[in-house]
Amino acid sequence: MDVLLIGSGGREHALAWALRCSPRIGHLRIAPGNAGIAHEGELVDISPSDVDGIVGHATSNGYELVVVGPEAPLVDGLADRLQEAEIPVFGASARAAELEGSKIFAKRFMSRHGIPTAAFELFRDLDNARQYLESVERTYPLVIKADGLAAGKGVLIVDEARTAVEVAEGMLSGRSFGEAGRRIVVEERLVGREASFFVLSDGRDFVELATCQDYKRALDGDGGLNTGGMGTYSPSVFLDEAARREIVDSIVRPTIDGMADDERQYRGVLYVGVMITETGPKVLEYNARFGDPETQVMMPRLDGDWLEVLHACATGNLPDRALRWKSEAAVCVVMTSGGYPGSYAKGAPIDGLDRAGELDGVVIFHAGTSRDGNGRVVTSGGRVLGVTALGEDLAAARRRAYEAVDLIHWEGEHHRLDIAEDAVTRLARS
Repeated sequence: MDVLLIGSGGREHALAWALRCSPRIGHLRIAPGNAGIAHEGELVDISPSDVDGIVGHATSNGYELVVVGPEAPLVDGLADRLQEAEIPVFGASARAAELEGSKIFAKRFMSRHGIPTAAFELFRDLDNARQYLESVERTYPLVIKADGLAAGKGVLIVDEARTAVEVAEGMLSGRSFGEAGRRIVVEERLVGREASFFVLSDGRDFVELATCQDYKRALDGDGGLNTGGMGTYSPSVFLDEAARREIVDSIVRPTIDGMADDERQYRGVLYVGVMITETGPKVLEYNARFGDPETQVMMPRLDGDWLEVLHACATGNLPDRALRWKSEAAVCVVMTSGGYPGSYAKGAPIDGLDRAGELDGVVIFHAGTSRDGNGRVVTSGGRVLGVTALGEDLAAARRRAYEAVDLIHWEGEHHRLDIAEDAVTRLARS
């Protein structure tokens, strides 16, 4: 089966690696890919934002499946265009992807369909937002979210009114996140344990994917700024069978059914960021694509063929049985450029990739890499590598992942030292 994969980050490297493992794979091309993804297939110099270019290339090459990694092309209607061309595509339609593309749409959708989420207010006018945020009745902390896509950085927690007004003004004026921030959501801050929950849906049915837990903050102990993800592990030790069933019954099923009722049939992967509160799970956000770095621990754990699974989802033929997962645990540690998620340098040569990749059970997924004029792999982004390891349990996977991390070096490199540490501690105590 000839496949085209769209994207260039760590998520796409993990997907490319998983597709390459399938005995059914024929030609695998990735548009545009990166220095690491080049080892999995042929790179095609087309930007994910070039919808016309992708559709033209896919049509002329007769792909049997197109897998869309990032969210922006989905919001822009890439899946719709490919379906019109009768090319099977794994990815949500533009109307379905609005669950991620507009936080205001998502909040209104949840309110309309009785899906549990944080209490919220919506604003597009600064004076109205200021009046609300400065009210003596307001209780802090609060969460302020840009309505549109903001590369995972459009969510800020504010502890008092002055900061809240400054954040709202920056968003609503367009200075902080451009058009994505000209409408905002202000919501209560939920307290509890955050978890990532994924399902595949073919528009009618869905199957659960392996549970995983990610770490958003830049520094150890969940300190520092919010990021796109500093690491993750699977399976989650905080989502037992009862919690999973409650998430499915109160959130996932109403979401899939609600989208169908609204004539926005959902096909593809649905990510639900949930907070497990004292009163049950509540939705933090939806994503219309695989999470990053959750994909890096999910792909190696499937006891099966990802190509078959994604093709079945794309063609409306999901199996009516649960997927099988390996007994091994997986841990991914993200290595970043110094300064991320703020400003950072690019072009630093990376040493130790070959040695680290030779360790048993270790796979290194490239997120922000390229090659310089001398052919060396160098940094080209904030999140640079996702160092993933399988182990017989979480403790073993964690040791192996950090053993590999210790072999990799570049100037200014940063990573957290406590990925999965809380999970290992919890398991040891129990």
